[in-house]
Amino acid sequence: MKCPFCQHEETQVLDTRVSEEGDSIRRRRRCNSCEKRFTTYERIELAMPVIVKKNGSRTEFEAPKLRASLMLALRKRPVSADAVDAAIHRIEEKLLSSGEREVMSGQIGELVMRELKRLDKIAYVRFASVYRSFEDVAEFEDAIAEVGRERKRTSTKSVD
Repeated sequence: MKCPFCQHEETQVLDTRVSEEGDSIRRRRRCNSCEKRFTTYERIELAMPVIVKKNGSRTEFEAPKLRASLMLALRKRPVSADAVDAAIHRIEEKLLSSGEREVMSGQIGELVMRELKRLDKIAYVRFASVYRSFEDVAEFEDAIAEVGRERKRTSTKSVD
């Protein structure tokens, strides 16, 4: 590691500690030339897959764009910020754990719909209406019926 002060190539590690969150390592170092001390951090760098859009173009995954989509569907709905953060985290984990270098945008849309269905049924129908390009009332009715059937299944399971 180069010294940030004198650019000398050799530095000595004085202390190594894992961060409280456990997601990085903090190292205190001393330059062998100028004797100044500095701190470095090591973090895991995982690459999110590239998103392949419907038209074939490719773009980088953007978590803020994902958050904006979720927040638009959840607008004026009683869902906590922590629940949204957890949903985003689950989507990112699924994308990372897939091991794929490229993911179709439709897969992300399906992951978002699955999370919205867990968070808020109204937000799910809102998102589905745009994502699936509903063109008439019958498609809304189908989406609402789907949510109703699922709700019925989960309520009968809890009775058993």
